[in-house]
Amino acid sequence: MLRPIRTLAAAAAALALVSACNSASTDGNDIGRPGDMPGDRRGVTAESIKVGGIVSMTSAGGYSKKDTDLGAKARYMRANAEGGVNGRKIDYLGAEDDGQDPAKNMAAARKLVQQDKVFAVAPMSSVTFSGADFLEQEKVPTFGWGTLPSFCGPKYIYGFNGCLVPAPGGTINQTWPEGIGQLLGGARGKSVAIIANDSDAGKFGIRTFQQGFASAGFTVSYAKASVPATAVPSDWSAYVKEILGSNGGKAPDAVVSVMQTPNNIGLFTALKRGGYKGLLSDPTDYDPGLLAKDATRQALDGVHVLLQFEPFESDNPKMARFKADIKAAAGGQDVPLNMHMLTGYMSADLFVSIAQKAGTDLTVESFQDAAQRFSDTGTLVGDRAEPKGQKDSFGCGALVQLKNGAYEVSVPFKCHEPIPFK
Repeated sequence: MLRPIRTLAAAAAALALVSACNSASTDGNDIGRPGDMPGDRRGVTAESIKVGGIVSMTSAGGYSKKDTDLGAKARYMRANAEGGVNGRKIDYLGAEDDGQDPAKNMAAARKLVQQDKVFAVAPMSSVTFSGADFLEQEKVPTFGWGTLPSFCGPKYIYGFNGCLVPAPGGTINQTWPEGIGQLLGGARGKSVAIIANDSDAGKFGIRTFQQGFASAGFTVSYAKASVPATAVPSDWSAYVKEILGSNGGKAPDAVVSVMQTPNNIGLFTALKRGGYKGLLSDPTDYDPGLLAKDATRQALDGVHVLLQFEPFESDNPKMARFKADIKAAAGGQDVPLNMHMLTGYMSADLFVSIAQKAGTDLTVESFQDAAQRFSDTGTLVGDRAEPKGQKDSFGCGALVQLKNGAYEVSVPFKCHEPIPFK
């Protein structure tokens, strides 16, 4: 029942506002099993559970998260091959393309709920999540990478590795500062510059990572969300000048970019040309597809990439299963692995795992009740627990380095105690 991956048309038509929720008395299309408890079973029949996704397949800058959709498809295919979720097959509609546009993100959320009548949205992967309030209001369980504030706090929205941009009272994942400290021989006496896009996500990233690196013992010599979010700068000289003189007139020991690939390529190339010899790191550029072009490979050579999951190079049996699932979803072809695939796969995995615990009487209410009591261990993102993950990071991760045209693990996957976010 897995449908082909589809994308949202570039110009989305306005959608009429209709009721997103079906009650226990449905029109016959969403009928649960005999004995189902009263409640919202939109998208649930006796045989299937309808799920859709929202992914930035395209963007104005050329950056794409399209393989997030393939990762989700891979996990749902395996679930269906194993008999489904308590006997129900996952009817995955594929992911709508929001183009990293807030208006399209909202339109995609409305379409999935009001027109397609999905039970859940998994995955949701974009730098914008304007549809979050709508999905929360309509009680749609939603799963994605918890790098946006909307994944921290709402009742129906879940980060596959927890909440990574918490509100005060939450916690911060310390994988990045602890890992970089390990690479530099300790954080004491070391300085770091942190740079991000001028966007909500970038500002949250600066706020959290600035605190995290300081807590680990670093001097944060530079922390700005100053790079335009809508277009990649053609001239990085002003940013490079500021960074290279930020440590009391000297260069910092590490430069951490909280940005996407096109910006990282421009920034790191400019820093290297400016003579920078320190450590470079970002959270996005773990993608063998980036190695196809000489210029890209050279720009990212030596960069340590933050992962919040087991590296593909790991010998963990669950990683071997992930690779086999991706190959099956790709029609038996060996395709280059990337972190977007893992994002989609683990978003789908968390949804499937909670739905399984909800039992045969699947409604939004029974799903949420199962989520409130959910925990498991030893996954590709470490130990998981809800509702803990709606406030705190699961605290695990690794670093890999691009070296001589190939990735290698520079800091093995490990879980660190999160710190309070103030």
